Amino acid sequence: MFRFFENLIKPFPSTVPTQPPNRLLAFCRHYTRGMEAPLILMTILTAALAILEVALFGFLGELVDWLSVKNPETLLQEEGATLLGMGFLLLVGLPLIVLLHAAIVHQALLGNFPMQIRWMAHRYLLRQSMSFYQNDFAGRIATKVMQTSLAVREAVMKLLDVMVYVVIYFAAMLVLIAQADLRLMLPLVVWLMLYACLQYYFIPKLKKVATRQADARSSMTGRIVDSYTNIATVKLFSHSKRESDYAKESMDEFLGTVYQQMRLATGLNASVHALNYALVFSVTAMSIWLWMESAITVGAIAIAVSLSLRLNGMAQWIMWEVSALFENIGTVNDGMTTLSQPLEVTDAPDAKDLLVTNGELRFDQVCFHYGQQGGVIDDLNLHIKPGEKVGLVGRSGAGKSTLVNLLLRFHDLAEGRVLIDGQDIKTVTQDSLRAQIGMVSQDTSLLHRSVRDNILYGHPDATEEQMIAAAKFAEAHEFIQGLTDAEGRTGYDAQVGERGVKLSGGQRQRIAIARVLLKNAAILLLDEATSALDSEIEAAIQHSLTKLMEGKTVIAIAHRLSTIAAMDRLIVLDDGNVVEQGTHQELVASGGIYAQLWAHQSGGFIGVEA
Repeated sequence: MFRFFENLIKPFPSTVPTQPPNRLLAFCRHYTRGMEAPLILMTILTAALAILEVALFGFLGELVDWLSVKNPETLLQEEGATLLGMGFLLLVGLPLIVLLHAAIVHQALLGNFPMQIRWMAHRYLLRQSMSFYQNDFAGRIATKVMQTSLAVREAVMKLLDVMVYVVIYFAAMLVLIAQADLRLMLPLVVWLMLYACLQYYFIPKLKKVATRQADARSSMTGRIVDSYTNIATVKLFSHSKRESDYAKESMDEFLGTVYQQMRLATGLNASVHALNYALVFSVTAMSIWLWMESAITVGAIAIAVSLSLRLNGMAQWIMWEVSALFENIGTVNDGMTTLSQPLEVTDAPDAKDLLVTNGELRFDQVCFHYGQQGGVIDDLNLHIKPGEKVGLVGRSGAGKSTLVNLLLRFHDLAEGRVLIDGQDIKTVTQDSLRAQIGMVSQDTSLLHRSVRDNILYGHPDATEEQMIAAAKFAEAHEFIQGLTDAEGRTGYDAQVGERGVKLSGGQRQRIAIARVLLKNAAILLLDEATSALDSEIEAAIQHSLTKLMEGKTVIAIAHRLSTIAAMDRLIVLDDGNVVEQGTHQELVASGGIYAQLWAHQSGGFIGVEA
């Protein structure tokens, strides 16, 4: 039975996630698609429970009247059918409705609802641009996904479950009391108006504090995660106290919002209690007065007083549920600012897969900047022939890495085109573009998974033999066999730690090279590919890289000019423009920027400018 309800909602729908709206109701509606049937059924069952519970109080009043006026010997004969019906409702009907309601809520909604939101939000965020992640904490973004998914679930379910229950219950209560005497409604109506005024005063303040609290919580988490992620840097500079103070600053800000929230909660709690006690007093007093006037029966008094006592208990629950509703709305508002940001780099509606036949690259009048007035790259033209090996040279900030990022379409151009075999990269899908490009960068980042998982990331369908061959090719197989982790896993099954922290820089670099070797893409980008290797290992891998480059179009960036001197052509960039190009010998002979860089090298690296 449980499995049936658990399968009512698909937690991992296959639909492609689209940009969520940035308006509250539309945002919540966006993430409830596919859950309409369980939510509507839950609401109907909630309304039925509210009506039947109030009906029980009505029956209680009738029962009191029967016991007051009817003959015990004839009671069952006269009212036996009604008593049997109410007994069936109590023992069978209501438990079945409660079971069905609980199954819908617990099996169908509580787990699947937020999981579907996390799944859709995560897939959408994976398509965000590099700059999106560069402008925020990774931990903060992750916290937003987790917080917002739960907050949307709570906001929607409290609105459709709790609020429907309260409205139906109160309306049925008024109808029942009005049947005894309309004057008995007066204390309830006055209580409702004053209760609404209290909510109107306190709830918006609680919502405002909740929004600030959600942002403070995610910032606090982001700062803590940032310290843990960069723990080596923290320890290297002996900045444990500095990091503690950095985290304490955000913790203190979060705690300030908690204090504000609790002050409002105390005021609301005390006010609602006072109002509830006044309701019980006024209903009891009016009931006695009306009974003394012979306007109502003892059963009506029992109904009115019982319902007022029930409302007294419910009011506390309603208060916290309404507060929680608006607190979750505040959290949704906060998360919405992150999750609903539009994608900066998108595929064209009619984008096709990139087809690489030769590997010809062309940068045609390319202009790009990172938001500054001046361009990082301004009207750049560059043609790289199929299978040509090109080295990019230039001082720091010349635009070398930017040029590579534009080829990978991590950013869109301000003007111009980048063509691969005559195909504008804006007209092809991003996934197919990057599938045809292999890259080894200076900042090698490994996934917090096994060595095997990291290498196979380049080609998930590769065989064990192909994976080991790539590792041997990258001079990595020998050290991998000696790896072990805290769980006792060894070799290719050993975990590398977050960002590969358990490995040395050279080991990470060799695994990254093995990953690209396994990918075997038609275009190869090397951004300081051997920078983390010692001379002996570099010499061994340089031979492997030379073999890897065979038949591929290659762009290599290196500050150690000796590693790219043998390239077919060297391109010298300065302020985003091609200022020189030619072979190593030609550029040294010309006496330009490259010749100066070569002359000023210290230990084989580009040194400080003269």
